[in-house]
Amino acid sequence: MEHVHLAVEEEDLYSGYNDYNPTFDSEELENDVGFQQAVRISHGRRPPVSTDYSVTSYFARIPLVSSMGRTMTGAVQDGAARPMTAVRAAGYTSSLTRGSTFDPLGQSRGPAAPLEAKNEDTPEEKIKILEKKVNDLIKESCMAQSSGASQLALEKAKEAGRKERTLVRQREHSGNADHINLDLTYSVLLNLANQYANNDMFPEALNSYQVIVKNKMFSNAGRLKVNMANIYVKQKSYPKAIKFYRMALDQISNAHKEMRIKIMQNIGVVFVRMGQYSDAITSFEHIMSESPNIKTGFNLILCYYAIGDRERMKKAFQKLISVPLGVDDEDKYLPSHDDTDSEMVIEAIKNDKLHQMERDLKVLAEKYIMTAAKLIAPAIETSFVTGFDWCVDMVKSSHYVELANDLEINKAITYLRQKDFNQAVETLKTFEKKDSRVKSAAATNLSFLYFLEKDYDQADRYADLAMTADRYNPAAIINKANTMFVKQDYEKAGELYKEALRNDSSFTEALYNLGLTYKGLNHLEEALDCFLKLHAILRNSAQVMYQLLLEEPQQAIEWLIQVLSVTHTDPRALAKLGELYDGEGDKSQAFQYYYESFRYFPSNIDVIEWLGAYYIETQFCEKAIQYFERATLIQPTQVKWQLMVASCYRRSGNYQRALETYKDIHRKFPENMECLRFLVRLCTDMGLKEVQEYATKLKKAEKMKEIREQVSLSLSLSLSLSLSLSLSLFSSSNNNNKRERLSAKMRSLPGSNEPYEASSPKEIDASYVDPLGPQMERPKTGAKKRVEDDDFADEELGDDLLPE
Repeated sequence: MEHVHLAVEEEDLYSGYNDYNPTFDSEELENDVGFQQAVRISHGRRPPVSTDYSVTSYFARIPLVSSMGRTMTGAVQDGAARPMTAVRAAGYTSSLTRGSTFDPLGQSRGPAAPLEAKNEDTPEEKIKILEKKVNDLIKESCMAQSSGASQLALEKAKEAGRKERTLVRQREHSGNADHINLDLTYSVLLNLANQYANNDMFPEALNSYQVIVKNKMFSNAGRLKVNMANIYVKQKSYPKAIKFYRMALDQISNAHKEMRIKIMQNIGVVFVRMGQYSDAITSFEHIMSESPNIKTGFNLILCYYAIGDRERMKKAFQKLISVPLGVDDEDKYLPSHDDTDSEMVIEAIKNDKLHQMERDLKVLAEKYIMTAAKLIAPAIETSFVTGFDWCVDMVKSSHYVELANDLEINKAITYLRQKDFNQAVETLKTFEKKDSRVKSAAATNLSFLYFLEKDYDQADRYADLAMTADRYNPAAIINKANTMFVKQDYEKAGELYKEALRNDSSFTEALYNLGLTYKGLNHLEEALDCFLKLHAILRNSAQVMYQLLLEEPQQAIEWLIQVLSVTHTDPRALAKLGELYDGEGDKSQAFQYYYESFRYFPSNIDVIEWLGAYYIETQFCEKAIQYFERATLIQPTQVKWQLMVASCYRRSGNYQRALETYKDIHRKFPENMECLRFLVRLCTDMGLKEVQEYATKLKKAEKMKEIREQVSLSLSLSLSLSLSLSLSLFSSSNNNNKRERLSAKMRSLPGSNEPYEASSPKEIDASYVDPLGPQMERPKTGAKKRVEDDDFADEELGDDLLPE
C-alpha cells in the first residue's frame, strides 16, 4: 500500500478566464475620473526601468498571481514549467525589447516603399491598352452620331475597325489566338455597319452586316437581318426587304412577342408600298388579333379603303376606337384640397415624363381616329353626311366621346370643300349651345366664313361670341382684330393683336398683322421691328421678307434677293427687283429681272411696257414689236399699243408693214388723228393715191374736234352766265322762302365739269405722241403701280394662314 498513491484532482489551467473584474473594464475608462486624472498627472513622468537584474531575477523566480488569485500564465509552479500559450501570432513576444514602444501598426518604420511600376512593354499590357483604345473609339463614334456629326462618327468607327484588326494580329503573334475578344469584334463591326447606314452608304453597310450574319460564332446575329431589310426598304428593293424580314422573323422565338409584332408590322407596310393590299391586310389582321395597337389599326383601315370594302372598313374603325391605350384616367391628376401630401404628389407628377408620354399617346390616337373618320365617312355610305353621322355615333359610344364634336366641325369643313357654304354655316350654328370650347371653335370658323363673304358685321358678331366663350382663344381675337382692320380702326386692331400675342406668343399671324397695322398707322419703325422679329421665327417666309422692303433701296434689294432664294419663280418679286435696279440706274440688271418676270407671268402690262421701251431705247425696235403685240392682246381697246407696233415697223424700215398696221388701226379707230397723220405721211413718202383720202379724213377729224371744243366752251360760258344771273336776281330778294329755293336750285345745278362735258360724245384718245419722234420719252417704270401689301391674315377654320 505504500506504493499506492491516490489520484489527485489536477488543477484546471484555464479556469477563471470568464470571470469579470471591473478593474479591466475599458469601456468605462473615459468616464472614470480617477483614471483620467492619473493619466494626466503621471503619464510621461514614470521612473526609468531598473537595470538591477537581481531584482528582476528574483521576481522571475516568484510565481505571479493575478488579481483573481490564480497563477499567471507561463509561471513556474512547484518547480514544474508548463508551455506558453500561443500569443506570438497576435504580434506579441515573450521578451521585452529594451527601449521599444507599443506600435502594433508599425507606424514608426516610416512610409511604405513605392509600388513597382508596370512594365508596358510586355505583350499582355500592349493588348490591354489597345483594347481600351478600341472601346474608347466606339464610344466616341456613338457620341458623335448622337450629336448629329455623322461623318465624324463614321471616321471613328473606321479607326476602331483598324485598331481592332491590329489587336487580333497581336494576339496571334503572341500565341493567344484562342483568347480573341469576340464581343469587341462584334461591337466594332456592328457600329461600323450602323454608321455606314446613317451616312446613306448602303452597299458598305450591307457588306458589314453580312460579315456579322455569316459568322457562326456570333450568337443571335440573325436579328441584324432586320437592319438589312430596313436598308432595302430605303433602296426601294421591296421584295428583298420582305425576304430579309421573314428570315429575321424565323430566327426570333415566340418568347419575343413584341419584336415579332414589330417585324410583321414592317412587312405589312412594305406590302402597302408594293400595292399588295391583300398581303398587307393579312399581316395587319394578325397583329390586331394578337396585340392590337393604334397605328396598325389605322393602316388596316387604309388597306380596306384602298380595296373599297365598306363593311370591313366599318369593322376596322370599330376595332380602332376600342384599342386600349394603357393610359390611366386623368382624374388622378386633379388636386385634392383635403390631403396636403397627396396634393404635393399630384403637383410633382402633373408634368413629369410619364404624364407627357401619356398625353402624346392620347393625342396620336385622336389624330389617327379623326383622320380615319374623315377618310372613310364619304366611302362607307351613299353620302358623306350619312357616313359622318355613323362615325359620330360610333365615337360617342367609345371612350373618345370628346372627339364627336370635332367630327361635327370636320363635317362643316367638308361642306366648305364642296363649296356648300350654307350647309357649313348651318352645321356650325348648331354648336352655339354646346360647351365653351366647342362653341368658341365653331364661332371662330363662322366669323372667318362671314369675313370671306365680306359680311363684316356678322364676322364681328361671331368673333365677339367666340371671345365670350373663350377669352383666351387667339384665333377669335385675331378675327375680331381683322374686322377692326377692315374698318381702318388701326388703334383697336393693334391692341387686339397684342392681346392675342400675350395669350399665345407663338401665334405668328398676330405678329404679322400687327406689323401691317403699324404700317397703316405710318409707324414704320415699329412695323419694321415686328417683321424683323417674325423673320427670326420664320426664316424662309417670303411674305415676311417682302414686307421688309420698308428699308432703303440697297437693303430692299438684298431682301428681295433673299425672297427669290425662297420663291425662285415669283414674277411680282422679280418685277419689283427690276424696278429697284432701274431706280438705281443699273439697266442691265433691271432688264434681266424684268425679263424673268415676263417669262413667268407674260400678262403684266407694266413689265411689257418697260421691256418694249427698253428695246426701243437700245435701238432694237424689231424685238420691241413682240412685247407691244402682246400688250395689244391683253388690252385690245387701248389704241396706244397698236400705234407703238406700227411705229416700230416704221422705224425699222418696214414701211409696207407699218402702212398695213396703220390701216388696220384706222379701221378699228376711224377718228384717231394720230393714226391719220402717220397714214398721210407714209402715203406721201411712198407716193400712194390714198393720200388725199386720208388727208380729207384728217381735216374732218380736226374740224370735228374743234367743233366739240367750241361746244364745250360755249356750254361752260352759258352755265357760268346763268349762274351769275341767278345770283344777281336772288340777291336783291329778302324773302327767306325764295332764298331757300335758290339754295336748293344751286345745289341741284351740276359743276362745270360734270354733266355737260360728260354728256358730250366721248372723245377718242388723241393724246398719243410718237415715241420714235424727236420728243420721245421712255415710259415710266413700274413705279407708278404701288405694291398692294395691306393684306392681312385671317383665321381659316381654326388653322391660321399668312396672307398672300
